[in-house]
Amino acid sequence: MSMTLTRRSFAAAAMALAAMIAMPQKTFAQDLTKLTFIQEWPVPDGFWIPWILGSKKGFYAEEGLEIEIVTPPTVADTMKFLGTGQAQVAFTTVMDVIFAKEQQAPVVAIGRYGRSNNWGILSPEGKPLTIADLKGKTIGIYNDAWTLAQLSMMLADGGMTIDDVKTVAASDDTVPLLLQNRVDAITGITNAEGTGMLTTGGQKAEFLPATAHGVPNTPIFMLAANEPWLKENPEKAKAFLRATRKSIEYAVANPEEAIAAFAELYAKAYDGKFIDQQWKDTIPLFGAMDASLMVNDEADWTALLAALKKFDVVKKIEAPSAYYTNEYIAQ
Repeated sequence: MSMTLTRRSFAAAAMALAAMIAMPQKTFAQDLTKLTFIQEWPVPDGFWIPWILGSKKGFYAEEGLEIEIVTPPTVADTMKFLGTGQAQVAFTTVMDVIFAKEQQAPVVAIGRYGRSNNWGILSPEGKPLTIADLKGKTIGIYNDAWTLAQLSMMLADGGMTIDDVKTVAASDDTVPLLLQNRVDAITGITNAEGTGMLTTGGQKAEFLPATAHGVPNTPIFMLAANEPWLKENPEKAKAFLRATRKSIEYAVANPEEAIAAFAELYAKAYDGKFIDQQWKDTIPLFGAMDASLMVNDEADWTALLAALKKFDVVKKIEAPSAYYTNEYIAQ
């Protein structure tokens, strides 16, 4: 039986492969400090390529670190691992950080992954939609608070509410809903659902960007850390971000080598066509490889928090500085 890895689904056999990864190829005389690096998804995906490649190239070892890449049991467990100190650092989403802070978890975003919000509405190739076109349409969604909030913001920009559309919640992937003509459009991001439409459906999906219709342009993914650990280990946090930045830069500059590093770990259970395309779709989201690559923008956070308050997604909103810090990024 063939097994396929996509952003939203992965064969069960891969779970055993993904428990922990990260032995650098180079050997260094000094003792390495091991960091547990918890991920955003229970199974591996192409977003992890930079640190997989960086570990192989020895970038973390050069900083005196060894990262243990750990997959969470469920998507809800990433912040639990980080908040309780079972992991020191995490790859997660901006909303997971915000929801965790609402629960008073000691976590904070320490670097962004990408520069923008690439979420929106996808429809079949050749069938572009406007906001007005969404009225009465059936839309495949993920049944989480941030998806519903972003969709509500987009509809509000067109003078509508969520009651003006019919939603169908996907258990793990909206793409099949669209390819099977069960919905008129789906929610998703360009380098996940957009990638899936291309590699599985053989078509370049039409994309209606949320940021063009009232949704803040805050990057979706973040690097985060446990706050008590940060206070005790500021130099290790800086070293982690230096190595991660170097890993991103190298993976962007050497996409074939980057994809090959991923394949080396998951050759028995992954869809090479999807991962190849996913990384190519992800690269443009980083933008210029300059000093601001991983720096969080206060304006982005301010706009996001204001939108969350307006649409009652989060009950209590704190100042932007409570959710992120740029203190550990080399400027």
